[in-house]
Amino acid sequence: MPSSKPLIADSTDSAAATTAVQSALRTLDAEAGGIAALVAALRADLGAAFTAAADLIRNAKGRLIVTGLGKSGHIGRKVAATFASTGTPAFFVHAAEASHGDLGMITADDVILALSWSGEQAEMKNLITYAKRFRIPVIAMTADRDSTLSQASDVALTLPRAREACPHNLAPTTSSLMLLALGDCLAIALLEGRGFTSVDFSVLHPGGKLGAMLKYIRDVMHSDEAVPLRPLGTPMSDALVEMTSKGFGCVGIVDPRGLLVGIVTDGDLRRHMGPDLMSALVENVMTKAPKTVARETLASEALEMLNSSKVTALLVTDAGKPVGIVHFHDFLRAGVA
Repeated sequence: MPSSKPLIADSTDSAAATTAVQSALRTLDAEAGGIAALVAALRADLGAAFTAAADLIRNAKGRLIVTGLGKSGHIGRKVAATFASTGTPAFFVHAAEASHGDLGMITADDVILALSWSGEQAEMKNLITYAKRFRIPVIAMTADRDSTLSQASDVALTLPRAREACPHNLAPTTSSLMLLALGDCLAIALLEGRGFTSVDFSVLHPGGKLGAMLKYIRDVMHSDEAVPLRPLGTPMSDALVEMTSKGFGCVGIVDPRGLLVGIVTDGDLRRHMGPDLMSALVENVMTKAPKTVARETLASEALEMLNSSKVTALLVTDAGKPVGIVHFHDFLRAGVA
C-alpha cells in the first residue's frame, strides 16, 4: 500500500536540487536579457516599425492571419488566439499547410503576420508569392532585417539578437519568448487603441473562470420576494423570522419611501443579545448605511467588496431602493469565488 506521507527530499538530493535551481535561474536570466533587449529596441529603431505594424492591422478591412512553423508556429498559434480574444479578428495558418490549400483562407482584405526567427524558411516562399500576387500586406517578425522574409515584407519587425537559454545556444527558448512578447505587445496596443473594455472582453469570454469573473451582479443576485426586507418600526421578533425564512443571515430595513436605511445581521444580533432583544425595534439594532452594490457591478468587484468588508452578503440597490441580494454562496455557484 503506497505511503500517504509527502515526498521530502533528503540530504542526498540537495546537491541535485541546487543544480536544478541554478539551471532554472540561468534560464530566467538569459530570457530576461532577451526581454530587456526587446525593450531597448522598441525605444530605438524598432519603435517606428512597431507603430506601422499596429496601424496596418488596425486599418485592415479583413482579419489578421498569423503564420509560422516549428517553434515559431507554436508561438504564432498563441499570438493569434490573443489577438482574437482581445478584439482583433485573427487566426493561425501553418506556413507549410498554406501551400496545400490553406492559402484559400487568406483574402485580399487580410494582413499577414509571419513569425520566423531566421526569416529563411523555404516553406514561406509560396505564402509570400501569394501575398505579393494579391497585394496582401505582410508584417515580418524576425531577427534578421536582411532575411528573405524581411525583404519581402511591407513592415519588418526586427528583433534584437539574444543568446538562447540553452547552454548550446541552439534550442529556441529566449527567441521564442521574445516573439511571444512582441506579439502580446501588438495585441495589447490594438486593444488599448480601440478602447476595448471589460464588457467587450466578457462577450468573447463567456465560459470558464474568466467568464464568471466578468458576470454582473444582475446575473447572480436574488430578487423580488427572495430579498429579506422589513420596514422601520418592525419588532426584532418579526425581523428574525424574515432573516430565518430567507436564509441570507440578514434583513434590510427600509423607510416609508422604500429607501434602504439599514441592515440587521447575525453580528448585530450577537452585539445586542439580551432579554429585551426580541421586543426591540429594528432601528435600535440595525447597522446604518450598509454596504451595497448596483446591478451593473461586475461580480469580481462585488466579491472583492465581500472579502474586504468581511461580510457574507450584499444588498443590491437602485436609486437607494433594495432590488436584490447576493450572497457569497452565489459567487461559489457562479464560479467566481
